[in-house]
Amino acid sequence: MAADWSSDKSGPLRRVGAAVGRALHLPFTATARGIRRATHAHGAGESGLGKLIELHAVNAAGDMMVTVALASTVFFSVPTDEARGRVALYLAVTMAPFILLAPIVGPLLDRLPHGRRAAMAGAMLTRAVLALTMSSAVSTGGLELYPAALGVLVASKAYGVVRSAVVPRLLPPRFALVKANSRVTLGGLLATGVAAPVGAGLQSIGSAWPLYGACVVFIAGTVLAFTLPHKVDSAKGEAKARFISHAESAPKAAKHDEPGVVGAGATRARHAPAWLLRVQRGGPKRPGLRTVGPSVLHGLQANAAHRALSGFLIFFLAFLLREHPLGNLSAAVSLGIVGVSAGVGNALGTAVGAWLRARGPEIIIATVLGFALGVCVLAAAVFVPVMIAAICATAGFTQALSKLSLDALIQRDVPEQVRPSAFARSETLLQMSWVVGGAIGISLPLHGSLGLTVAASVLTLGAVLSVRGLLSAARRGTPHPRVA
Repeated sequence: MAADWSSDKSGPLRRVGAAVGRALHLPFTATARGIRRATHAHGAGESGLGKLIELHAVNAAGDMMVTVALASTVFFSVPTDEARGRVALYLAVTMAPFILLAPIVGPLLDRLPHGRRAAMAGAMLTRAVLALTMSSAVSTGGLELYPAALGVLVASKAYGVVRSAVVPRLLPPRFALVKANSRVTLGGLLATGVAAPVGAGLQSIGSAWPLYGACVVFIAGTVLAFTLPHKVDSAKGEAKARFISHAESAPKAAKHDEPGVVGAGATRARHAPAWLLRVQRGGPKRPGLRTVGPSVLHGLQANAAHRALSGFLIFFLAFLLREHPLGNLSAAVSLGIVGVSAGVGNALGTAVGAWLRARGPEIIIATVLGFALGVCVLAAAVFVPVMIAAICATAGFTQALSKLSLDALIQRDVPEQVRPSAFARSETLLQMSWVVGGAIGISLPLHGSLGLTVAASVLTLGAVLSVRGLLSAARRGTPHPRVA
């Protein structure tokens, strides 16, 4: 009888326990399914782009946890009331990873066309190991913290170079490159927003805990990198490539279909541009970034102006608002407002990039550069608090959308064999522009209208160098049908 009573009671208990388990499990499974639907929408799941979006989200979350852990250390803490020489030293330190990125990391990745998944996994695993290394020194400020932190930056940039290079391999049908890049970047931004409070919560437990969390996240990213489709590592159809000039192409212009010349033919070869691509087996020359055509070159010039504006605003406003806060607000609140404005603008620019369908990246870059210049001129003429927030939001918006379009141009116009080097060189150039802009910002007198006039001059120089060439390239069109 007792056994029957126990059996009768155990049935409802089991059902209640199962119901509670389902209730606790449902938010996580529902969230996971929602994320999967969002990342795999519009053919991204079938092409493999969805998995790359998820991998980039994991990468961004890990980087954010490392940033939270290092935020209170000497390495990343640059108070605005310290000497300008200290800030200049910080600018020099930010260039250190790029000393390796362009001449070493980029060419090395060029030689790994079959190992892109392994390269991304290696960048993740390297940061997992370095996060553990920093965890023992983050509270004491030991000397090992600095090379480890720089190693994390180098590995993060190396991952970014490879990630940008493989996006065209995972492009869904009728999917614009700008839109694909925006989807990936937006996934990273959302993951950063989630990881920031998690890292702050771990920081409250102990200074090393965010780094432990970052280590776990990067290990997960290492595993996730190998779940990308095998076509990421496929080099089918690739060959040695070099660029030929007008002089080289002229003698052969009469041929109707010259094998080995991309898009050749009697009519097109007669008017071949200087950057016409010739594919050769075992060709001795390698293409360089300056010879890939006007679109990439002018896109880089425009993005350099955007990045210089970003560096300028960060450091100029950091000093200016400490001495002259917005309205009756404190310096900390004033800096917070401009920081939030820039962040919102950046997120909006990324979201707009994901929303765009088939728009030429040259047109996008020229348009947002003109928009940023107009707002900067207006802010210099009418220097009021609301215009400071407006120029910061505009700078974030235009820089995000312009960079996504530049990535699309490189993915479209640079041969895959040397695409990692192209991304490494472009990232180095843009970082140098950011440093130059920051150096100008810390050297100017703390006068708002003067500072924004100088910023407008920087954008004007970028517009003079790039806009005409971008519009001309857009009018000529492109033979590639799947680009944004």
